[in-house]
Amino acid sequence: MSLYILYKNARLLDPATGMDMTGEIMTCDNLIAGVGEQVTAPEDAEVIDCKGNCLCPGLIDMRVFVGVPGADYKDTIINTGDAAAAGGVTTVCVQPVTDPIIDDMARVEFLDNRAKKARVNFVAFPAITKQLEGREMTEIGLMSAAGVKAFTDGNKSVANPALMNRVLKYAAMFDALIIQHLAVPELSDSGCMNAGALATRLGLPGIPTAAETIMLERDIRLLKSAPCRYHAAQITCQDSIDVMAAAKKDGLPLTAGVAVAHFSLNEYAIEEYRTFTKLSPPLRAEKDRVAVVDALKDGTIDVIVSGHDPEDPESKRVPYEQAESGVIGLETMLPVTLELYHNAHMPLLDILARMTCNPARILGLEGGILQEGAPADLCIFDPDVPYRIDPEQMISLTKNTAFDGRPIQGRILRTVVGGKTIFEYGA
Repeated sequence: MSLYILYKNARLLDPATGMDMTGEIMTCDNLIAGVGEQVTAPEDAEVIDCKGNCLCPGLIDMRVFVGVPGADYKDTIINTGDAAAAGGVTTVCVQPVTDPIIDDMARVEFLDNRAKKARVNFVAFPAITKQLEGREMTEIGLMSAAGVKAFTDGNKSVANPALMNRVLKYAAMFDALIIQHLAVPELSDSGCMNAGALATRLGLPGIPTAAETIMLERDIRLLKSAPCRYHAAQITCQDSIDVMAAAKKDGLPLTAGVAVAHFSLNEYAIEEYRTFTKLSPPLRAEKDRVAVVDALKDGTIDVIVSGHDPEDPESKRVPYEQAESGVIGLETMLPVTLELYHNAHMPLLDILARMTCNPARILGLEGGILQEGAPADLCIFDPDVPYRIDPEQMISLTKNTAFDGRPIQGRILRTVVGGKTIFEYGA
């Protein structure tokens, strides 16, 4: 079998270079060997006709929770990788919320070894604080020297300001990226949905947007004396967007992400107490959802994530206040996000940038671009095919999607990692 594969008749979309043209791309083994309107391929090269469909760099998802180790019944490494492949995601960034917690190099290596069996790339994000307790910093310097890309406490905030100040100053010495979940515990831990009139009507305790904005404002104040690379994991409201925009204007080294659900759903998705829409942070008011879309358009928000967080039925089919937060999202990240394109909110290249070259740049990864010598991680999709999301057709072991029955346009046709096709629709 030839090492060369030629993908012809493709709409090549490369946000990193602004390329949007009909052309060809050739891979050799695990690297891209040529890109252009017409690529000269060896006679024995395998040829794949893309039939005019879109071809872009493989997607990079910066916020994925896995069940391994400790909760294989929710999702295994293999199953997570297969779900990612079905969603065009070629690199999965794993949160440290496992059992045991990923908070030292030995546990990073354990996950890396387990991930070798998967077909997509796994990148472990170890914890900022030991055991996610927010009391003592992990060995950020040691793990950075070993190649770790970023640190986060997952779905917990580093709440202690003195500790966060030390973390930022120490991480700056190693050019380490700190990813913060924005939630003041005293304002958020007792709530389960967005604070407001709907929460009052439903009789549920609310979480104010101030819980997010106060934490962001505090961290930005600390960053002014500790110029560490900082990423706000999820921005969900107008006030936080205003704070982030002002900080970027001041030149601080920070970036922001948002989960798909926070620009495609609002708090009214919770009506009838649908626990599959319970998230952390919670779904916000419609004005905040619109503000998030605008922030994606103007670049205040840099990255789109799935927020993939599998939860078993026993954790979800309970009263809303008792249910665990989290939805699956690897398989729906791109199709649901394409609504921004179909509704004329954003150009297709700008949308893809937030799932390819932007996360690659922030994390210092080699992927996220279509150019000779780059990793042959590719996603081929048809942006127009219509269908409804059916959780029973999804690969994830758990089916806790917030988009059950939602009509969408856009289907992943083929996912390539390291030059090898790991997913083909209908195959």
